[in-house]
Amino acid sequence: MLPALLITLLWSVSVVCATRSTRYLGSAVANLTRLCLATALLALWAHGFGKGLGGAGLWFFVLSGFVGFGLGDVALYEALPRLGSRLTLLMAACLAAPIGALIEWLWLGTTLTAMQMVAGIVILAGVVVGLAPRNHVHLNRKHLLSGIVFGVLAAMGQGGGAVLSRKAFFVSAQAGLTIDGGTAAYQRIIGGIGVAAIYFAFLRARGIHTDNVNTLEWRKASPWVIINTLGGPVLGVSCYQWALSTTPSGIVLPIVATLPLAVIPFAYRFEGDRPGWQSVIGGIIAVAGVIALTLAR
Repeated sequence: MLPALLITLLWSVSVVCATRSTRYLGSAVANLTRLCLATALLALWAHGFGKGLGGAGLWFFVLSGFVGFGLGDVALYEALPRLGSRLTLLMAACLAAPIGALIEWLWLGTTLTAMQMVAGIVILAGVVVGLAPRNHVHLNRKHLLSGIVFGVLAAMGQGGGAVLSRKAFFVSAQAGLTIDGGTAAYQRIIGGIGVAAIYFAFLRARGIHTDNVNTLEWRKASPWVIINTLGGPVLGVSCYQWALSTTPSGIVLPIVATLPLAVIPFAYRFEGDRPGWQSVIGGIIAVAGVIALTLAR
C-alpha cells in the first residue's frame, strides 16, 4: 500500500512540472525529452545496482511499456486537446482500474475480496464527484466522440500495462528471480520510448511541432523537466512497479486514480487553480476509500 500512495504523491508533483515544461517546449518535445532522460537514469540504476536487461519477464515488461508508456500516452495526448485535461484525466484514471482488474481476473485469475471491491468503487466515485465537469456543451460533438475513444484507449493502455507488469513479475518469480522496481521501470520504459519517438517523428512529418526551441526556453524548462522526470518515469514508475510486484492491479489502480484529486493543492500553489466545493467533497470521498482499502482484507 505504501508504494501506491507514494506514486500518487510523486505523480502529482510530476503533473504540475509537466504542465510548466510543456509551456516552454511543447507537449511532444517535453514528453520525449523526459523519457530520454528517464531512460538514461534508470539504465544507470538497472545496470549498476539492479538486474539490467535480465530476467525471464523482460519481454513482458517491454510489452507493458509499449502498451502503457507508448500507446496509452499517445492516446492520452490525443484526448487532451479534444476533451480538456479534467475530463481526460477523469476517464483515464477511473476506467483504468476496472479495466485492469477485469483483464487480470480473466488472464491471471486474480480475485478481490468484496470489501476491496467496494473500497475501490468508493475511490473511483470520489474521483468522479471531484472532477466531473458540470457540462460539455462547449465541446464540438465530433471532438467529443473521438476524444472519448482516445480516452478509453488511454485507460486501456494504463490498465493493460499494469496487468502486463504483474505478469512479468509472476514469470520472473517462477524463474526464481526478484526484480526491483527500478529495473522493472527501466525494462518497461524501453518499450515506451520507441513509441514516443515514432509518434514524435510522425508529428514532425505532418508539420506539427516543427518550431525550434530557443536556448532561453530550454533554460527555463530544464528544472521542470528534471523534476518531472524524477517524479514521473524514474521514482514514480519505480514505485508503481514496486506496488504491482506485491499488490493486484485492481487495488493499485484505484489508489492511483486519486491522482487528479491529489494534484489539486499543487495546482493551487503553483498555478493559482483554486478548488471548488465539488473537488473538496470528491477528495474526502476518495481518501475515505483509500483508508477503507488499506484496512480491507
